[in-house]
Amino acid sequence: MSQAASNKRPTGRPQREYALWVIVMYICVGAVAWGGNSHVSALSPGDAVADSLRTHQGASLQVAARGSQNADSTPADSAFNRHLGEVVVYGERNLNREVIPSQTLSGEQLQGLNSHSVADAIRYFAGVQLKDYGGVGGVKTLDIRSMGTNHMGIFYDGIQLGNAQNGQIDLGRYSLDNIESITLYNGQKSNVFQGAKDFGNAGTVYITTKHPSFAPGKRTNLNVTFRTGSFGLANPSFRIEQKLSDAVSLSLNSEYTYANGRYKFTLSKKMPDGSVAWDTTATRRNGQIHALRVEAGLFGRVTNSHWYGKLYYYDSDRGIPGAIVNNVFKNSQKQWDRNFFAQGSWQRRFGSYETRINAKYARDYMRYLNPDTTLMYLDNKFHQDELYISSANCYTILPGWEADLSVDYQWNHMTASLVNFAKPVRHTALAALATAWRRGPLKAQGSLLFSHVSDRSSIVNNGETLGHRTRSLTRWTPAMFLSWRPGVDRGPSLRAFYKRTFRMPTFNDLYYTDIGNVDLKPEYATQYNIGVNYDLTFSSPWVDGLSLSADGYHNRISDKIIAVPKGTGQYRWMMMNIGKVRIWGLDLTAQCEFSLPGGVSLNARGSYTFQRAMDYSDPHDNIGPEGTYKGQIAYIPRHSGSATLQGAWRGLQLNYSFIYVGERYHNSSNIPVNYEQPWYTSDLALSYRFLVGKSAFKASVEVNNLFNQQYEVILNYPMPGRNFKVILQWDI
Repeated sequence: MSQAASNKRPTGRPQREYALWVIVMYICVGAVAWGGNSHVSALSPGDAVADSLRTHQGASLQVAARGSQNADSTPADSAFNRHLGEVVVYGERNLNREVIPSQTLSGEQLQGLNSHSVADAIRYFAGVQLKDYGGVGGVKTLDIRSMGTNHMGIFYDGIQLGNAQNGQIDLGRYSLDNIESITLYNGQKSNVFQGAKDFGNAGTVYITTKHPSFAPGKRTNLNVTFRTGSFGLANPSFRIEQKLSDAVSLSLNSEYTYANGRYKFTLSKKMPDGSVAWDTTATRRNGQIHALRVEAGLFGRVTNSHWYGKLYYYDSDRGIPGAIVNNVFKNSQKQWDRNFFAQGSWQRRFGSYETRINAKYARDYMRYLNPDTTLMYLDNKFHQDELYISSANCYTILPGWEADLSVDYQWNHMTASLVNFAKPVRHTALAALATAWRRGPLKAQGSLLFSHVSDRSSIVNNGETLGHRTRSLTRWTPAMFLSWRPGVDRGPSLRAFYKRTFRMPTFNDLYYTDIGNVDLKPEYATQYNIGVNYDLTFSSPWVDGLSLSADGYHNRISDKIIAVPKGTGQYRWMMMNIGKVRIWGLDLTAQCEFSLPGGVSLNARGSYTFQRAMDYSDPHDNIGPEGTYKGQIAYIPRHSGSATLQGAWRGLQLNYSFIYVGERYHNSSNIPVNYEQPWYTSDLALSYRFLVGKSAFKASVEVNNLFNQQYEVILNYPMPGRNFKVILQWDI
């Protein structure tokens, strides 16, 4: 347990904490008055596609053409007005399948967020909490609506990223250099045409990489990027696309990241009586990282069919600065990761029937070293293997009514250098039956997921295998989604959903030395959501559109797997199914776009989240102020929000982004000693595009944490203060 000491609760709230997202909300709402007579319009199919490309509201439409990114933000007289290359639409057969709307970042909006990794970009979605352990190479994991990291599904080009060891995906491994869009769904994707695994998560993030696209007459695209800046950063990357034929194209993307990870910080801790326990101004060390990422993809398409194959490799070694406890620095831990996967997908339509096959093989290696013998020397090595195959089959029964049957199989195996490790093997079989129905303004979607999981592990003592242990379980989990929209493409819409999911204990939960518990049950999540969305167009030539969204939700987590002390000395811990969490929340989002005189375009986006996430694990732990019953769970703020403001004029682009995280506690005992102060950061970026012959150049300067806030996302892990980055890009 970390030191139980914290800053005293401040007597007043900083005014700037709320300012930016409040301003953005008012700008968006004020667009109604600015726009004059707003109207709900019915768009033609061509208009609907153009609008989807501009606002990114139709997450089911994936556009693989980077040329379109500049189409809306660049005025007609700009030197960068390029011919729109071929546009390839993947997957969806109609644009009206969105029962539950998504949150999406794509194109120039995504690239302008001062974000280097996928994790940094996802922070701007409503309802999301990001755990960041600091620095360029710090581990970054995602939590949505306080349900826990393991209830999130992260999909990369349509296939889920997995980690049977601990269930966590380090999103810092995925750079934005090769990302076209990031989409967040609460519940599940509205389209029923998907693999069975897609139905099995409480929330999903879909990461779509860039697909090759070519202007008429071109067969090769090349992008070279170099980043440098604070922390000794050196980050070169390149992406090359080659048209092999009219139907087949190739892409290769690679980047190398080096940073020493050093940054100055100020950290102080106070006792409950207000006295200073310690006050430190120092330099964060042992946060260096060397990382290489390589991705290669082959893409093909013919009439009514498309396919792709992808190879991914990531190799890193990094220092782990560790927590600062009692003003003591532990800077010796290191971690090595090698991650590889090969995956592919094939999809074809036969009239009213459509089929898709996905397949993947992944192999992961991780080594963790803690040479500190004063506590415990550790040098652990882990190997994971995963095999996955999926078949999804969708049939249109009648106009407006379709059904899907999906069947998945997954195999996981893990070995480790730990003494007496169980070497578990897991077989997972999934089958999902789903249907979607639409009539007039009403849309409905329902699904039923069958899951069968079988584990086999070894019983080992002193290196000798004494036998094997098997366990299996079968579960049925339903989901139901409804929406009502009287307008064709604009106007108000109402939505609601119910969903039941579960997550299996990870291999660490079950088999890790000393703390694992082979008798653990699955952890269950039940979700209820009701929301409203309003999309507007305007008669004013200056206001392109306004979108407002609000969702209220209630989540229930039962049999939550948590570590609890065992024995009279309470120095031995074990994983147990004793956790219960109840969550009530509200997500608000707003986005509006303006085309101002002089060729200036402006995009404003804001989000706000309120969450009351309460620990219901132990009703008897309610005596005195230190009780945990009905306390706000660790690291979940009541209030959080974000805002972005992006402006473009000719080749110039200015981006401002703001993130606010309210007061929290690092323990369910919500007492002053566990209090964590609110924090907020502001980021600013300025970029300029220009042409030299047929080549395009872009130079950018980014300043992150503009006001040099000293803050922690996780207790005793100080985050960097003000830092900068210079980016040079070359496109031919």
